[in-house]
Amino acid sequence: MKKIPLSGPASGLRKPRIDYPCLWQYRIIGESKVAIRKAVEEYVRLQPFSLTPANVSSGGRYVSMNLELTVHGEEQRLALYRLLAGHPAVRVVL
Repeated sequence: MKKIPLSGPASGLRKPRIDYPCLWQYRIIGESKVAIRKAVEEYVRLQPFSLTPANVSSGGRYVSMNLELTVHGEEQRLALYRLLAGHPAVRVVL
């Protein structure tokens, strides 16, 4: 079986260049808009942000919301992703 590299110079895949600070958007999926809002407010305290409803699953069990805020570096962007993804009210963060 042929091995296919996932990243690196040989594969031609590179990290995208992101110029910070920049406006960043996360899509957060969970079971409750209220619970998602509480999770976001817990981790994004003093920084202004926008949290808007996006979609509801066909069965109505899951909701998604768009979180938009300014991130000042890759560490902050990834740390917020990890915090939100680890919150019990959140199923998926994109």
